[in-house]
Amino acid sequence: AEEKMGFFIHFTVYVMVNIFFMFIWWLNYAETSTPWFLFITIGWGIGIAAHFVAVFAGSGYKDKMIQKEFERLKNQES
Repeated sequence: AEEKMGFFIHFTVYVMVNIFFMFIWWLNYAETSTPWFLFITIGWGIGIAAHFVAVFAGSGYKDKMIQKEFERLKNQES
């Protein structure tokens, strides 16, 4: 549950900061500059995607590995 909450906080901060950067770009540079905020959005978005996979898709894999190690140790004792 803590991992999921951590992801949702990370995602909320990502959205809010990127909206802020987009607003700064729109106010100051929209007519003269490339949308530089997209570099931040894409780079950070890759990190968000990795965080999502680690929390939601990776948990099943982690549980399987823990169970496998538990079984190995249990068999080693016998």
